[in-house]
Amino acid sequence: MSSNILSGEALWAAYISDQSKRPAPARRRKVQPTALQDTPTASPSLSPVEMWTDGGCSPNPGLGGWAVILRASGGQEREFSGAEPGTTNNRMELMAAIQGLERLTSPCLVTIHTDSEYLERGVSSRLPGWIAAGWRTASKKPVLNRDLWERLIEALRPHQVVIRWTKGHATDAMNIRADRLVSAARLQASDRV
Repeated sequence: MSSNILSGEALWAAYISDQSKRPAPARRRKVQPTALQDTPTASPSLSPVEMWTDGGCSPNPGLGGWAVILRASGGQEREFSGAEPGTTNNRMELMAAIQGLERLTSPCLVTIHTDSEYLERGVSSRLPGWIAAGWRTASKKPVLNRDLWERLIEALRPHQVVIRWTKGHATDAMNIRADRLVSAARLQASDRV
């Protein structure tokens, strides 16, 4: 579990820097391995927001769903969910975080609660290395879901983020609630097909 505050702007700056070091479309530039650095304290001017995310797919790959619950410091909550055909569990986990971050209208101190080790480890430790290696894993294979990781980097940009892993479908009531939203989104989508 990670409890350090990560700077979305630092990750963005490294991403932009890295993309400029290799041939790519005009909007992409290159990243430094030190992109994701811990910051000792959160900015006191940032509003705190808690976010619970979940994604799922059955079968995997197959019809997938994502859900996010946002809770502002005053206790106000908003729920969002959606579904996509022909996708994977990991893509839906990423999409849940992206959708939540993209709905925030100003920079925030965001605590993301996820049961996805893929999302938690990617954000807290792997992204800088992948970017520095030209979007290759340690085994020199292309990083899967690069399109969504790049979109996530952009969504993280204005925020400071704490990402916390929680055991899925266990004792975290908000994670269970997000899982139910995923199931409902998938069911609603399957009714339309």
